[in-house]
Amino acid sequence: MNPGQNPLFNLMPIILIFIVFYFLLIRPQKKSQEEHKKMLAGLKKNDEVVTSGGIHGTIMNVKDTTVTLKVDDNVKIEVQKSAIASIKRKAGE
Repeated sequence: MNPGQNPLFNLMPIILIFIVFYFLLIRPQKKSQEEHKKMLAGLKKNDEVVTSGGIHGTIMNVKDTTVTLKVDDNVKIEVQKSAIASIKRKAGE
């Protein structure tokens, strides 16, 4: 290190790497999490959904933290809301 060199100049590569990580990894992940929360808050009866385990079903009942899915005739299962990965078709579409 030269005696006249600014120590902040040595930290510049680390700062640039953090900025790149923020815009390429952290920010999109937060946006995705917020969209998932909105999707879970908007779940309603008769929405067709897919769980994170790959189960396809139709919502029969929505509770605070769980939903009841109809997966076949006379087959209903109760899963955590957080296990819902996506909505295939909204009710009324």
